[in-house]
Amino acid sequence: MVDLDAVATELYGLRPEEFTAARDAHVAEARRAGERDVAKRIAALRKPTLAVWAANLLARADADQARRLLVLGRELREAHRTLAGEDLRKLSHQQHVVIAAMATEARRLAGGAGQEVSEGVQREVEQILRTVLADPDAAETWARGVLAKAPPQVVGFAELAPVDVPGTAPPPKRRKAEPEAEAAAKADNRAAQAQARARAEADRTDREAELAEEALATAESERARARAALGALDEQIRDLRAQLDRTRQERDRLGAAAKEADRRHRQAAREAKTARAAAGKARNALDAAAGGTPRARH
Repeated sequence: MVDLDAVATELYGLRPEEFTAARDAHVAEARRAGERDVAKRIAALRKPTLAVWAANLLARADADQARRLLVLGRELREAHRTLAGEDLRKLSHQQHVVIAAMATEARRLAGGAGQEVSEGVQREVEQILRTVLADPDAAETWARGVLAKAPPQVVGFAELAPVDVPGTAPPPKRRKAEPEAEAAAKADNRAAQAQARARAEADRTDREAELAEEALATAESERARARAALGALDEQIRDLRAQLDRTRQERDRLGAAAKEADRRHRQAAREAKTARAAAGKARNALDAAAGGTPRARH
C-alpha cells in the first residue's frame, strides 16, 4: 500500500528540479498497485517554488528551531487577542530578529544543498515565515517540512505592533474610549471579511492550479507511455529491417548458388550426351571388328 504522507515527505525534501520526475514515478507506482485514488492525489501534489523549498529545508534541518517559531507565533496571536500592547512590541521585535536570522540560515542551507538562493528568494522566505507565525495550519505543515506553496498572507498580522527603536521610549499607554474600541472592532471585522474573501479567492485559484497540475501530470504520464510505446515500435522496426537485410543476403546467396547449379547441370548434360555418343561409336566399332552387324542406337 502506498503511503501518501511518506511520499509527500520524500518529495518535498527534494530540490524543485527533481520534484516532477520523482512525483511521476510515484504516480506510476500507485497505478501499478491499483491505487488510482492515491495516484490521483500524488499527481495533485504541487511542485514547490524555490522559496517554499528553502523554507521546508529550514524546518527539516532544525526541528527545535521550528518549534520555537511556532511558540512565538502562539504568543503573538495571544498578545493580539488580548490587546497586550507591551507584549506585542516585545514579541514583534523578536519576530523581526528571528525571521531575519532564519531566512539567512535557509539561504545558507540551500547553498549547502547545491541550490543557490538570491536575496529576492530570501525575502520570500521571510514572508513565508511571517505568515507561518500567523496561520496555525500553515505553521504545522511547515514544521513537518511539507509546505507545498506559500500560504496566503494574513492581513495585518505581520506588523501587529511597532518595533522598539533603540533610544526611543514606547508611547504611553491609555485606555481606549468605547467609540474607539467599537471602531477598532468594526475595522477588525472588515479586515476579517476582506481576508475571508481573499482566502476564498486564493483557495479557488489554488484548486484551479491543482487541477491544472493534475492534468499536466496525467498528460506527462501519457506522453511518457506513448514515447515508450513508440520507442518499442522503432526498435521492432529496426529488428525487422535487420532481419529483412539478412533474408535478402541469404536470397542473393541462394540465387547465386542456383545459377551455379544450373550452369553445372547444363555442362553435365552436355558431357553426358557426348559420352553417350562416344560409347555408341565404341560399341559399333567393337561389333564391326567382331564381324557382326552394328547395334542399333537406342
